[in-house]
Amino acid sequence: MSLLSKDSTQAVARVPIPASASAPVVPAAQAPAFTVREAPVERTFAAAAQSIGVDAGTTAILSRAFRDELDLSRDLQPGDRVSAVFDTGSDNSKDPSREPLAVRIMRGSTAHDVFLQKNRHGQPFYYSKDGVSPGPAFERYPLDFTRVSSAFSLRRFDPVLHRWQSHDGVDLAAPAGTPVHATARGVIRFIGRQAGYGNVIVIQNPAPFSTTFAHLSHFAKGLRSGSRVRRDQVIGYVGKTGWATGAHLHFEVHVNDVPQDPLKVDLPQKRSLASDELRQFESRVAQLTPLL
Repeated sequence: MSLLSKDSTQAVARVPIPASASAPVVPAAQAPAFTVREAPVERTFAAAAQSIGVDAGTTAILSRAFRDELDLSRDLQPGDRVSAVFDTGSDNSKDPSREPLAVRIMRGSTAHDVFLQKNRHGQPFYYSKDGVSPGPAFERYPLDFTRVSSAFSLRRFDPVLHRWQSHDGVDLAAPAGTPVHATARGVIRFIGRQAGYGNVIVIQNPAPFSTTFAHLSHFAKGLRSGSRVRRDQVIGYVGKTGWATGAHLHFEVHVNDVPQDPLKVDLPQKRSLASDELRQFESRVAQLTPLL
């Protein structure tokens, strides 16, 4: 048995009523109590979340949790909604915990949900219903390649220019026409031709990362500067345009605009709950999802 109150433009309380007066009644104080609040997105996700009682720190955590699925500065439109389930405590007080147990962004007809799970230190994290953190994940490699034909180096002899200079990425040898995939979601910052790179795409990924894909034979259809791409989306095909001696992909990863070795740089990965935590988490998800 649970107590549920719904806070929006109007307040609704729903309390189970016993079938008969003689039936034993569990005191309401012993029942889990939840408050569900929702608000329209009028300006930003942060403004909507804080309007329903989420504090600024938790709003920042939620923004990071949603950023693999949504660009909160671009994707939300007036009319989208944010809803959250709060624990009101066993006394059903009017001052619920400011860390919501579950949050939904309703974007048109599509729901994006995350659920609270604290670690052993009491720090809050939000996970998808499957127990996977929805933060940004990066693939290490953007294509199926045969070998690394040239490694990242601060000083390498350029076989085309015949001089020593830095090599800001890695060259991954593959047959011409091999599909090249985005290694993380992002926005295309540049797509076109540059002298040395030939046909090149530069993607701004979740901060502080950006990625560069060069010597492409051609680009995937429909892409332009400003296009949003998802992780694993085909963005182009291996070629040898620009200063290239054979078919390969020149691939760069930049952190705060500084080139890093793509084969060694630390990349954000998704976290998954351990099996013992997951069972309890899945039970809570089943309880909270119908309330959103």
